[in-house]
Amino acid sequence: MVNSAEQLRASLDALAVIEPGFAAALSRAGYPEPRMREPGYETLLRTIVGQQVSVAAAAAVWRRLEAELGEGCAPQALLARDYDALRACGLSRQKQGYARSLAELVLSGELDLHALPADDEEAIAQLIRIKGVGRWSAEIYLLFAEGRPDVWPAGDLAVQIEIGRILGLSERPGEKATRALAEPWRPHRGAAAIMAWHHYNIEVL
Repeated sequence: MVNSAEQLRASLDALAVIEPGFAAALSRAGYPEPRMREPGYETLLRTIVGQQVSVAAAAAVWRRLEAELGEGCAPQALLARDYDALRACGLSRQKQGYARSLAELVLSGELDLHALPADDEEAIAQLIRIKGVGRWSAEIYLLFAEGRPDVWPAGDLAVQIEIGRILGLSERPGEKATRALAEPWRPHRGAAAIMAWHHYNIEVL
């Protein structure tokens, strides 16, 4: 698990032994802090609201949604509102479709976010049934809401850039190469992703 500072440090220390590039990255940037979110419907709905907009814009839309729907934006309340009510909160037609898909799957019991399969690939397959939730969003959810230790978002651009830098590669590896490079890092690939994002945000002279 990567949902505590102690667990994250232990995984990164293990990575530093396997791959010297991580040892050098840790000496440059230090250990990242864990970034955990509550598992469940609200976190996934926030993910949908935040797609392709700034953090500030997403926060503003979320405040309006909670004012309209109540704290947590319960699925029953969301489904009871019409297009215009949700549009007034800042949700586009497309995002309304995604949000309704999530709410319907949760209310019907078809998707139990508190009992996802233990196998990461099976859990991803469950999550991508939600409209608007692709593999990347599913991986981010499993990593930050459930603290799964070996989730590897190889399609993430920042991860690709930083893994290239950490390993001293001449160019950014693509998704397939990034996935292959990380095979020796099992079962610590989640920590490797967190370190990549942390390293990406650090300006080192």
